[in-house]
Amino acid sequence: MRDEMRLLLALLLAALAPAAPLFEQSNFAPAPDGLPEGWRLWVPNQATAPQARVDTTTFRSRPDSLVLAASGANDVLGGWERTVAGIAAGQWYRLIVSYRAAGLDAERRQVIARLDWVDADGKRAGQPDYAWRFSTEGGWRRLVLEAPAPRGAVAVKLQLLLWASRRGTVWFDDVSLEAAPAPAPRPVTVAAINLRPQNTGSAEASVGQFLEAIDRTVPPKTDIILLPEGITIVGTGKAYRDVAEPVPGPTTARLGEAARKHRAWIAAGLYERDGAGLYNTAVLIDREGRFAGKYRKVYIPREETEGGLLPGHDYPVFDTDFGRVGMMICWDVQYADPARGLALRGAELILMPIWGGNVTLARARAIENHLFIAASGYNYPTHVIDPDGEILATAAADGAAAIVTVDLSRRYVDPWLGHMRARFMKELRLDVPVEPAGLW
Repeated sequence: MRDEMRLLLALLLAALAPAAPLFEQSNFAPAPDGLPEGWRLWVPNQATAPQARVDTTTFRSRPDSLVLAASGANDVLGGWERTVAGIAAGQWYRLIVSYRAAGLDAERRQVIARLDWVDADGKRAGQPDYAWRFSTEGGWRRLVLEAPAPRGAVAVKLQLLLWASRRGTVWFDDVSLEAAPAPAPRPVTVAAINLRPQNTGSAEASVGQFLEAIDRTVPPKTDIILLPEGITIVGTGKAYRDVAEPVPGPTTARLGEAARKHRAWIAAGLYERDGAGLYNTAVLIDREGRFAGKYRKVYIPREETEGGLLPGHDYPVFDTDFGRVGMMICWDVQYADPARGLALRGAELILMPIWGGNVTLARARAIENHLFIAASGYNYPTHVIDPDGEILATAAADGAAAIVTVDLSRRYVDPWLGHMRARFMKELRLDVPVEPAGLW
């Protein structure tokens, strides 16, 4: 009996123990051919191949790192590659790569660590996955990629590349690939309120109608409630200066009471007074009713400028208990950079109070940045858009709400192009300057 208990305990401990990595290496000593054993060079064009070598003096944990360098004559493209067998289609895998770089012009784009999946015939299975999340420690960056092996994959090529760089050097070290659990779903229920108060005469009365609409329409366990732009001015007939207030201030306090009551985050647009300045501002309130942050509209149209409003100068993001969100306001959707800036800072959901605007542009912002957009408007539909640009929910009637539960963990994958969120992060060109010609 005692032996059986020991066996059961051993089996239990084995089941709980982390599985050994499929591949792990932190010493890249070269073989007689000059390459580390199992590694080869991947170069699509020999004429633009990077300089590849093993460095015995620069490393993260143990001597010898993989090096790629550009000579300065031409852009280079290529790098290190090795194949790892034993891949199971549908299983998630975690790639971890450490690197440091010097002299690169656009490090985020030029340093590539990716998984190129392979089928039983040695052909590409699905599309490659790129590592784009990183942390920094001791002068080294640590790239992490978690992705599922596509249908038909039986092996994978680990690729460590220098991508379209004319100068600079990158060192790779501490490379590992292991099986990983699939990410848990992150369901988030969004409720965007569709309401336009009429002839209220005061900011307090208009805000009161929005709070009543929340009570009528928002179901239990909603995570985020979105109200439109300018909830303190709509229906009042007043000017911006008449309704502008400190933030936080009286309106955020009332929104805080509603947030506590419904145990939900609330985002809404109002007008802020800060010293002599007036701003079109979106505020975020947490489930406890606390002021969590604000965003000042960056793109101020002529009509608002003539009304005395000043622009904001930043695209902040906010970490909530369900994910990272950002905010845009109305005219911001007319331009590409607000949504892009929020996406680059990790926003998964953009909350957009809006008066009126272009639905096509909002759908484009969701597609090009691969994120969700929730909008609450007056002369613009109140709806929620997914990363494919599909409208998931719409509220047409005045006083109704567009309510939908989205999964922030879901991977949106194009069958021909792959995981577009990762491609956006790695391929976006922020290093090409554009000087307007003949406009000044």
